[in-house]
Amino acid sequence: MPKLDSTAIANIQTLQRQAASLLLYQDVWRNPASQAFLHLLNTLTQVEININHCLQAYGNWFSAIAQTGQTWPDFLIQQILQSENPFTQQAQHQDLATLPLALVKAAQSDLQVLQDIYNCDCQLLAQWVQQVAELPKMPTVWVVEAQAPHFLQQSNNWAKALPDLAQYYRQHGVGLFARFRAFRYSTGQLIGIAVPDPIQLEELAGYDAQREALLKNTEFLLAGYPALHVLLYGSRGSGKSSLVKGLLHRYPDLRLIEVGKSELTHLPEIVERLRSLPQKFIIFVDDLSFEEDDDAFKSLKVVLEGNLTARPQNMVVYATSNRRHLIREFFSDRPRPSNAEEVNAWDTVQEKLSFSDRFGLTLTFESANQDTYLEIVRHLAQLAALDLSWEDIRDRALQWATRHNGRSGRTARQFVDFLQAEIALSSLERG
Repeated sequence: MPKLDSTAIANIQTLQRQAASLLLYQDVWRNPASQAFLHLLNTLTQVEININHCLQAYGNWFSAIAQTGQTWPDFLIQQILQSENPFTQQAQHQDLATLPLALVKAAQSDLQVLQDIYNCDCQLLAQWVQQVAELPKMPTVWVVEAQAPHFLQQSNNWAKALPDLAQYYRQHGVGLFARFRAFRYSTGQLIGIAVPDPIQLEELAGYDAQREALLKNTEFLLAGYPALHVLLYGSRGSGKSSLVKGLLHRYPDLRLIEVGKSELTHLPEIVERLRSLPQKFIIFVDDLSFEEDDDAFKSLKVVLEGNLTARPQNMVVYATSNRRHLIREFFSDRPRPSNAEEVNAWDTVQEKLSFSDRFGLTLTFESANQDTYLEIVRHLAQLAALDLSWEDIRDRALQWATRHNGRSGRTARQFVDFLQAEIALSSLERG
């Protein structure tokens, strides 16, 4: 039965011991690609090597690492940068010099180990498999274009790069907040959004003053200054939600958390989870409105107004609504002289009507008139580089608004998307 030479076996056994010796960064192995890597090492060092098992192990590892779209060294570095462990968590908030010495030494030891594993590249694994299986040629090696050089890749001694790594954790976060920048809160947990809405602020037109006000407030948040909670109120399709989503692509250090109305009762818990983190967060509540005696209303009110606990400086709420007054009010709610049910009934009415005032900044999005609608269409048509005259686009845009959803930014976007697809399909048919 073929086996590796003694040098190769010794090298693999060293890698196995090193992988098992990690004190803090054990979570780098808690993913399919890393688990497949360890399993492959194990099959290569069996006393009685099963060639089929060895080939299957290599195939499983190849498939797992291919699924990531990265080289093995790049993937391993990503796991280190996203690791959530006692060192990375504390390094977000404290200077390296103030951390327990044992914690720092453990991190340095782990990094030295991981650097050795990093140097075990894909070609070396393929060579070992070829030797064990006595293949006439080496199995296909997983190779893709390497990512942009990272400070760890440029360092000959990862243990000495610990200060730079700690600074990275402070800036970019760890765990879930390092892997994702957009989140959705659902069933009691934050769920990372791998592919957030790609809308860019440059695509939005017609409400420049509102956009500039929102940008300035967001920059206050990112700079660490007091920022205001914002209510974006106005007609449907005016781009309120798109404006908030577009912030994610303008500011790389920003995190956006979407919370549905049904989850607003958990808002105080979300805020407390975010309070101690160094990153800056926008809690995004879309299409906000309340019914009477809604528990979600009370939870949001606590976050907007605060309670005995100090308001966190790393978080604001941005909410959109089609209603200026967020709580539905009926004529029957208004007190009449004959109303004997509540002594101070007008106080209750005023509390409902003034809830939106608890947002520090209210941005109003009025319905688009014809000039605004056409301005948005022209802007989007230029971005799409439509090969039509403006007169033709203008006439068709007006017809589209009449036959479809009226004049709005959303209607303009739908029209330009349709026109772009129509032109592209006609070009294919002619070609």
